[in-house]
Amino acid sequence: MKRNQSGFTLIEIAIVLVIIGLLLGGVLKGQELINSAKVKNLATDFRNVPVYIYGYQDKFRALPGDDIQAVSHVGAAAGHNGNGDGLIGGAWDSITLTDESQYFWEHIRLAGLAAGPTSGGDLLPTNSVGGVIGITSSANFTDPSAGTAANPKINGSYIICSSGILGKYAKQLDLQMDDSNPIGGSIREFSSSNSRPSTLTVPTLTNGMIDDNQTYTVCMGV
Repeated sequence: MKRNQSGFTLIEIAIVLVIIGLLLGGVLKGQELINSAKVKNLATDFRNVPVYIYGYQDKFRALPGDDIQAVSHVGAAAGHNGNGDGLIGGAWDSITLTDESQYFWEHIRLAGLAAGPTSGGDLLPTNSVGGVIGITSSANFTDPSAGTAANPKINGSYIICSSGILGKYAKQLDLQMDDSNPIGGSIREFSSSNSRPSTLTVPTLTNGMIDDNQTYTVCMGV
């Protein structure tokens, strides 16, 4: 007696393959949107910090973090005035709570320019990938990529840095906001230690580019 064997027809297999293709396309597109959103958020961080500086200066005629009258201007904690020398002192990612690079975030938040805590310890905000964001004056920043005519020191009065950024995001940031050169221009990518304050070093480049899967600290002069 002959048995009938059931199986998929070519049409059914084709339909399944089309569905799989659509699902994969949706997953990839979704991942692309997530990546784009992270880069957009990272870029917004860099754009917002100068706004905080100029907004504070416009209102109080002083530099946040360095404001010698911050206690009276914004109600900063007792003793949390800056020294008024026109610079933001301390490392950009300082963990010393009395550094002006920490006071900066207290002052702008108390001034209503940014959201976040104003007391209770480390005030540096985090970026969309879990790294820290900070600022310091260029006089306090050592640029390891500088030293040649092709790659001079980052230009700007202040240096904003954001850490823990994957190379693929850092590339997009540099492309959107600067010249796509990881060791030149107003935006630089650095390899960095995990400690704070971190030690920045010139990244290893392959074909002139950084590694998509390594994490970097991205710094910008303003």
